Amino acid sequence: MTNRLVGQASAYLRQHADNPVDWQPYGDDAFAEAARRDVPVFVSIGYAACHWCHVMAHESFEDAGTARELNARFVSVKVDREERPDVDSVYMAACQSLGEQGGWPLSIFALPDGRAFYVGTYFPPRPQPGRPSFRQVLDAVWDAWTERREGIERQAAALAERLGGVFSSQLLDLGGGAAPVEAKLLTEAVSALVRKEDPEHGGFGRAPKFPPSPVLEFLIRYAAAAPAGGQEGDTAAVARGLAGRTLAAMCRSALFDVLGGGFARYSVTGDWSLPHYEKMLYDNAQLLRVLAHWVRLDGSAEFPADEARAAASLTADWMIRELGLPEGGFASSLDADSEREGRSVEGGYYVWTRAELEAAVPGAEGADDGARLASLFGLPGAQHAEAAAPLHAGRRIEAAERELVDRSRGALLAERAHRTPPGRDDKAVAGWNGLAVAAMADAAWALDRPELLDAARAAAELLRAVHWDGERLVRVSHAGRGAGIEGLLADYAGCAEGAFALYAATGEERWYSWAEELLAVVTERFVADGLLSDGPAAEGLTTAGVRAAMAGARALDPYDAEAPSGASLLAGALLAHAAYSGSAEHRELAASILGGLPRLAAHGPRAAGWLLAVAQASLAGPLEVAIVGTPGERRRRLLAEALASASPGLVVAVSAPVAGEARVPLLAFRGAADDGGALAYVCRDFACRLPVGTPEELRTQLAAGG
Repeated sequence: MTNRLVGQASAYLRQHADNPVDWQPYGDDAFAEAARRDVPVFVSIGYAACHWCHVMAHESFEDAGTARELNARFVSVKVDREERPDVDSVYMAACQSLGEQGGWPLSIFALPDGRAFYVGTYFPPRPQPGRPSFRQVLDAVWDAWTERREGIERQAAALAERLGGVFSSQLLDLGGGAAPVEAKLLTEAVSALVRKEDPEHGGFGRAPKFPPSPVLEFLIRYAAAAPAGGQEGDTAAVARGLAGRTLAAMCRSALFDVLGGGFARYSVTGDWSLPHYEKMLYDNAQLLRVLAHWVRLDGSAEFPADEARAAASLTADWMIRELGLPEGGFASSLDADSEREGRSVEGGYYVWTRAELEAAVPGAEGADDGARLASLFGLPGAQHAEAAAPLHAGRRIEAAERELVDRSRGALLAERAHRTPPGRDDKAVAGWNGLAVAAMADAAWALDRPELLDAARAAAELLRAVHWDGERLVRVSHAGRGAGIEGLLADYAGCAEGAFALYAATGEERWYSWAEELLAVVTERFVADGLLSDGPAAEGLTTAGVRAAMAGARALDPYDAEAPSGASLLAGALLAHAAYSGSAEHRELAASILGGLPRLAAHGPRAAGWLLAVAQASLAGPLEVAIVGTPGERRRRLLAEALASASPGLVVAVSAPVAGEARVPLLAFRGAADDGGALAYVCRDFACRLPVGTPEELRTQLAAGG
């Protein structure tokens, strides 16, 4: 046998292509080989930017003795959780079902049919208190396999049945009859989030702290939708304050790269002062869009719009500069580790000593800008001047301080460019790129940066030309070539979300048409017997090992994780399409998904943030704006006014005058003014107002809800 990871689309798999372990990618061939050899399967799951995955790889998978044992006694399978979230979710559920906390690297030992019987995460090369060494685990598993096979098989069967029951119970019934979402549920969600807020440091809960992006989108929509005054107005003010405090805490912390832009994956500490330095596309796409929407809402006292605009602009630039792919679209992540002083250090690319700052930014005419920056960012001096730390003030930077940071940024980035940058995972994931398209499209108008539409179009073109063949969406691509499994529900729905946002921002009907095509595939192939699942229903999930691991059940994970769930993204895309097209079928399907919200929210609002945001859009809308006229400044100003609205139920269509039926039904029979100038038509709750021709008139109608 040989290592079979050379040439894989996943950078994580390619990182292990030179290991002495005879790795295989996850698939039916690996399980067939295990059955032929009558050996267990070792499934190692991680991702390219995972620090502890790299540690275990160096300690164990690069070790010749460990590799010999793995090769002789197991079939070893490497899985990129970003490429195969279906595999990861099943085995993570198995890990947690057996009492483990879970996390990555995820280490699974399975029968040759894929059913797990022993689980763990990181195993060290030598025993530690409460944790066996990896070699000890291998010996124990082999001993159980050869001496106690029946017990292993019973445990695997029981675990698979238990997982099948869990995943089957989460399938969403789209048969109709769901009760409408009540506003009270959303108000209660705001109150529950307030109770979970960290009043000292911002954010929710204790360390580690992750960006709560879907929840922030819900809070912004709630704040935008509720009328002033009364209980709803009071709760809207609470939601606005909570969102502002959370965004301020993150953007003023070490989580945010104040020099280059972009957010790290999470903070190790409760005060956001020590990030886990990997940077993920899905985090930054969501946070860019949240910041753009916060700017559109005009911010708050806790986090002013101008500060949000600066953070959003830096993040958009970082995404294009650091994650932008030559073929269009965005890479998945940057590693946490990078080389510093000849060794691999977590965060080594981003941290600075006081001495380094002072050397990089000496200042002019006697001004010691480096020393001022070091003091602003709390870097120690004297005998501790060589202690490295991330740059953050931990508070709002005042105007003079911001001017200092802005004028020093070029010199600091130039100096940082001499360092070895963190590795990049160049695979493009369809769903995450869909979220990035939506973020760039919204940010282009909110930040008044039309060039961001070029990045949105380039990513959308990659998705439509490389990932989509007219009938099927491929989840990942690498170097401009699609590879691997069909996209999951989150991929189809994420791409539809991005396509609708890009259509609204550009008026280019090809994006509306593509979103319709994606939704048609979802409703045809991801629904069976009235139940929605994360994978194509007709063929189950794509690998027999996954099906066996959960006793043949279909799966749906309706909860948000690092990104919105596929079901919640689908509900939002269906609502948007229903507003554009008048489709009662899609409106009913969205309502059926929203019918599951009370059950999901009962587990805590953070588990259902995006579906709460979609519910708020459902209650606030549909608010439809059709802008019709020849291209020019008048039409552009009307479009800018429409897209500046913070209403969560809003959809916007723009076109030349339409004499009859239209590709986008909202535009049908819409004419321009008698003088040929553009007009805006505002409709709400299936009733339309008289058209208006000025931004001021449009603003008045939108403020009145149509």
